[in-house]
Order: sequence, then structure tokens, then C-alpha cells
Amino acid sequence: MAGYRIGGLLALSMATLALCLALAADHTLAQMPAAIAAQGQPAVVTLHATGAQIYDCKAGKDGKLIWVFREPIATLILDGKTVGRHYAGPTWEHIDGSEVTGKVAATATANDIPWLKLDVVGRRGNGTLADVTTVQRINTNGGVLADACDQVGELRSVPYSADYVFLRTGG
Repeated sequence: MAGYRIGGLLALSMATLALCLALAADHTLAQMPAAIAAQGQPAVVTLHATGAQIYDCKAGKDGKLIWVFREPIATLILDGKTVGRHYAGPTWEHIDGSEVTGKVAATATANDIPWLKLDVVGRRGNGTLADVTTVQRINTNGGVLADACDQVGELRSVPYSADYVFLRTGG
């Protein structure tokens, strides 16, 4: 790629940098499943979550015991620092006091827990998450429970991680 040497380092020209960023954005969009895409909604922030998906053993409609998803419990991380938490609702709470609650609008199959698109149905505070209208859960790892369920009321915690992309309507 074209560039200029400055102090022994290669500095990309602004045009080359813009091209690289555009190509990277196109590649990212190509990886996003259509079912959870959020066209025209710019990202406010992307936070990494590390925690657990909690399951409850219950009787299914046929009377057989099955694991039923109960709630997430996760720490939200940005640049290696804890900036919030994620819990039942589903709710995402930022340390600046802003908070959103979502409702699943679409899913995309993954090898681990599904990727999701959630519509924001509740909000609180004036911080980072104040203008968020959509949340995407992507890059999931873990969180799936495949073991047998033996006793009603038994709880099981399954480690997971994911990236949550917080988006807003408009440009």
C-alpha cells in the first residue's frame, strides 16, 4: 500500500487509510447475518461480555425434564476495564447510570448461543446507552447446556462470552 516514511515508521496516506477502513467495514457487514442486521443504525459502543448463562431444570409440556434458559449474568468490558453488567430482563447497565432493557426481535444460528437482535423496550439514565434503540449479540462463545436435567429446580451455570453492539436510529 502507498505510504510515507516518517521517523522510520510507515504512515498510510489518508486516502489509503480510508480505503482500508471501508474494506474492513464491508467485510464486517458481510459477516453479519441478514436476520440480525441493523441497516442505517450507527454503533454507539461495542462492549465485550464475560459471564454465565443460567438454566433452570423444569418439566416440559410432555412431562420430561428439560433445561430452560433463566437469565444471563455477565460483566461488560471495554478496553480491559469493567464498565457495566448484564442481567435478567435482558438488561445492560453502564457505570455512568444509563441502562437499557431489550426484547428479542431476531436470532441467527451459531455454534454457541445464538446471535441476537434486540429492540430496546425500556431505558433509564442519560449516559452512554441513553439513545440506544437496538442491541446485537454477536461473536458468541459457549453458553450452551447439553447435559441431562435430573431434578426440577436444579440450576446450572454455563460460561459464555459475547460482544454486544449498542446501536441508535439515524445517522
